[in-house]
Amino acid sequence: MMKTKDRLIVALDVSSLDSLTQTVDLLGDAVSYYKIGMESFYSLGTASLDLMRLKQKNVFLDLKLHDIPNTVARSVKALCCFSPSMTTIHAAGGPSMLKSAVAAAAEGAAKLNLTRPKLLGITVLTSISEPEWAEIGNDRSIRDSVLRLALICKQTGMDGVVASPLEAAAIRQVCGEDFLIVTPGVRPPNSDQGDQSRTMTPAEALRAGADYLVVGRPVLAAAEPRTAALEIIREMEGQADD
Repeated sequence: MMKTKDRLIVALDVSSLDSLTQTVDLLGDAVSYYKIGMESFYSLGTASLDLMRLKQKNVFLDLKLHDIPNTVARSVKALCCFSPSMTTIHAAGGPSMLKSAVAAAAEGAAKLNLTRPKLLGITVLTSISEPEWAEIGNDRSIRDSVLRLALICKQTGMDGVVASPLEAAAIRQVCGEDFLIVTPGVRPPNSDQGDQSRTMTPAEALRAGADYLVVGRPVLAAAEPRTAALEIIREMEGQADD
């Protein structure tokens, strides 16, 4: 059974290798899972992934691939050599793109004799509100759109989705227990929401059915990041005991 602390993914949104190293060293054994997103990857390249491997940390590689099926497939295959535990693809790219990514991940990992990364579909970004969603031309509500995208991901062989905790319970009901749900937009009680629009506390997100929680600024911007991470884990453990 997975330890509760391994369900916390700290988002390393930093642009220097020194900052990356200092953060991982400061958090130490309190955190085992990190998100390497676009800022870190574009600033540092594969050195960010090499450091995670050296530190024996799990990696959620969040590059949000979105292009024609062939391009996404070749990109996924190329990323397999870095052995990320999970990586992301925009579900809005459509079924053909998602199927191509799933096949490419299996082929790329098998060729290298590595574990295939879990593929997660990006649904609707947690920074987007209902008025903004309508403004860009969507007739469906965010909830309905997320559920539709989640079902497409499940039907095309994806392992799960990234979605707001507000949609987690509905996704779990529709897509089943084996479908991974990774939720950003998680904020400890009384913390600043930043640019997130659809949020829950860690305990609420777990109750809603999330498998993993992605937390960035509440840890990285805290006066004592390790203490902040441990407090989040304690809240998560309390929920797991309920």
